[in-house]
Amino acid sequence: MKSLFLLLGCAFIFSACTSHSTKGTVTVYVSEDQVFSEPLLKDFEKETGIRVHAIYDTEESKSTGVMNRLIAEKANPQADVYWANEPIRAEILRQKGILAPYASPQAEGIPDAFRDREHYWTGFSARIRVLIVQKGLKTKPDSILAYADPKYKGSAVIANPLFGTTTSHIAALFTFWGEQKTKAFMKAMKANHTALATSNGESADFVASGSYGFALVDSDDAVSRLKAGKPVEIVYPDQGDKGTGVFVVPNAVMLIRKAPHPENAKKLIDYLLGKESEKKLAFADCAQIPLHKGIPAPDTLKPIRDLKTMPVDFKQVAQKMIEIQPYLKAWSQSK
Repeated sequence: MKSLFLLLGCAFIFSACTSHSTKGTVTVYVSEDQVFSEPLLKDFEKETGIRVHAIYDTEESKSTGVMNRLIAEKANPQADVYWANEPIRAEILRQKGILAPYASPQAEGIPDAFRDREHYWTGFSARIRVLIVQKGLKTKPDSILAYADPKYKGSAVIANPLFGTTTSHIAALFTFWGEQKTKAFMKAMKANHTALATSNGESADFVASGSYGFALVDSDDAVSRLKAGKPVEIVYPDQGDKGTGVFVVPNAVMLIRKAPHPENAKKLIDYLLGKESEKKLAFADCAQIPLHKGIPAPDTLKPIRDLKTMPVDFKQVAQKMIEIQPYLKAWSQSK
């Protein structure tokens, strides 16, 4: 009998320990650069005592690695949360039934344009698409249409639109301008001898070195060259009455359907959407723009509310991004 009680006691202790270790964890898949996302996740661990198991995308996978992993794991989810570096792939996951809705109280105050109305994902801490321009350029472009302007022939570079935020931006133009105008613009870019770079970062480096006059890049790429003392400046494109406005690329966080640790997942989502997290990302090297009002940020970039932004339906952009892949492939390979 004593042996039986001993066995039962050990079983109870083992069960309690197992339950405690499971309760204290959360698994997050991350597309935001590890150098910027990891410190925030470490702070969450310290403040909550919840251990974070993070799986990061690599530079080579271009934000699709963990997304494809989530799709493959749909029947048996391993992740609780997905932190995407833009909302387009969040929309793809929503359409595939991989996300669960969660209305975080911390989302209050984030503009409706940057969150899903059914609460499947919420945006925070955005990049914007800007022109990085050589300081010595006599006539500075003020619109992405400068890519098609003959006076800038041979002096512009852009990241290959098959990858990254350039893909998202072109897809957004298809939904905003329509197919005819966007394809005419792309054709004019080619005729104007626009150079192709492998990434936004390489585009920014080409401008910083004087190889090209300007490039359309993410704001963090432009800010980092400014901080390094390169002879460049930032131009916010298409701010006039007839301009498209700047394309905004917020981070997006979402709850995975049938997440193993849903309560801890919600706590992490709340933390990432909080004003303090946006402040940390604003003052980090990524210099991301807060979406909440009243959060202090560096003077390097204008607040979202001081900019004309492109009206975007991310659901449409997600669908269009898939549709135009063959066109973009043919365009990038043509001469």
